[in-house]
Amino acid sequence: MTGQGDSGTARGDKTDPGRFFEDFALGETIRHATPRTVSEGDCSLYTALYGGRHVLESSAVFARALGFAGRPVDDLLVFHIVFGKTVPDISLNAVANLGYARCRFLAPVYPGDTLSATSKVIGLKENSNGRTGVVYVNSTGVNQRGETVLDYVRWVMVRKRDPETPTGADTVPEMETSVDTAAFRPGGDIDYAAYDPVLAGSPHFWEDYEPGERIDHVDGMTIEEAEHMMATRLYQNTAKVHFDQHAADKGRFGRRLIYGGHIISLARSLSFNGLANACRILAINGGTHANPTFAGDTVYAASVVLEKAEIAGRGDAGALRLRLLAAKNRPFSDIPPEEWRAGGNADIVLDLDYWALLPRRAG
Repeated sequence: MTGQGDSGTARGDKTDPGRFFEDFALGETIRHATPRTVSEGDCSLYTALYGGRHVLESSAVFARALGFAGRPVDDLLVFHIVFGKTVPDISLNAVANLGYARCRFLAPVYPGDTLSATSKVIGLKENSNGRTGVVYVNSTGVNQRGETVLDYVRWVMVRKRDPETPTGADTVPEMETSVDTAAFRPGGDIDYAAYDPVLAGSPHFWEDYEPGERIDHVDGMTIEEAEHMMATRLYQNTAKVHFDQHAADKGRFGRRLIYGGHIISLARSLSFNGLANACRILAINGGTHANPTFAGDTVYAASVVLEKAEIAGRGDAGALRLRLLAAKNRPFSDIPPEEWRAGGNADIVLDLDYWALLPRRAG
């Protein structure tokens, strides 16, 4: 019996090798494949991977008492799922994801909601080495009702197909340094006056934090090889740098890189010890993956309070602008405070600037 492929002709035109830098066009809109219905199982697996204890994602009863429709999906799980939708079209051939800006969480997502994503190319800049370029995209995630739940910018370093041929691409978009507090969407039907700090695990409300305050979250978590790959697969993130050791052997590090979002989630989970009542992420102002992380590294976290802001029309909740830092293999108690910044210490792997919602003390 002769099979269809017995002629010996290679037929690779039906597979997708991913886009290279030359394949992007400034201003183009990319509609990403595979909408994803978020399940209770996704949420449970996310908790198992990171050990998050923030109360709204842990207790449907607690969340409903505040006016939520149920237990909301963790904000970062929403981010990772939308991010994962974009990878096959944006960063399959990435060298590294470099940073984020102008990320707004606009509506809660619940188990049963279906998320889909689109991206617009807003910047392209070829690197001086000629081998790579930086692609800037504005990505949005929407639910099954067409409501935007997430909107953010990211930039990623992507390999060129032909290093010998310059593209001349040199457009870098302007980036806001902070999301305007007027853009916050805390939910008009949510009443944080009913927030129970005992059940939430901390007596510290918005009023108890001051700009300049440093919080060492104390605990550490070691990244296991299987866990980081399972997490990245959970988001349907197909970037080769996280999975393909054969290809990684030929790369700069000779090892698979940990997805940067994995570090964000680990650090956010660790931040519970000191910021348990930072119960929602309102926005991410910007972020940098300052150094690579690998399986076997132990991650520690610390936060710096950058700013406090009232939320317009809300007496029940306020916003803290926080700088979330992660270090590998070195507790923050061993890192001088003047080195708590990206570029200041080679052990710092994450520097994330974000706004969190905290309930205000009643009365």
